[in-house]
Amino acid sequence: MNICGCLVHAAVQSLPGIREQIEAMDGVEIHASDDDGRLVVVVEDTPANTASELIMQLHQIPGVLSVTLTYHHFEDLAAPEAASPPANSSQAGDRTHDNL
Repeated sequence: MNICGCLVHAAVQSLPGIREQIEAMDGVEIHASDDDGRLVVVVEDTPANTASELIMQLHQIPGVLSVTLTYHHFEDLAAPEAASPPANSSQAGDRTHDNL
């Protein structure tokens, strides 16, 4: 799983067409926007494209002035949970004081 949060700054006069193109992209979603051309966009990997490829496609939309990556989260869903402690690793910390 690969999720990126981006700030897209677009030319105000091109904003309606830019919104339309972004909304048509699989793996890309507009979460917020304002009238001065700023869009908060979330980009996720799809079976056809990685998030980085989709971000590069955002750069290529006529009227897009800049795309800034503001958040990135990557998680390998196919890998076993390496972060989980072994079943008995917390036993020492859970002991009560038997000799008090």
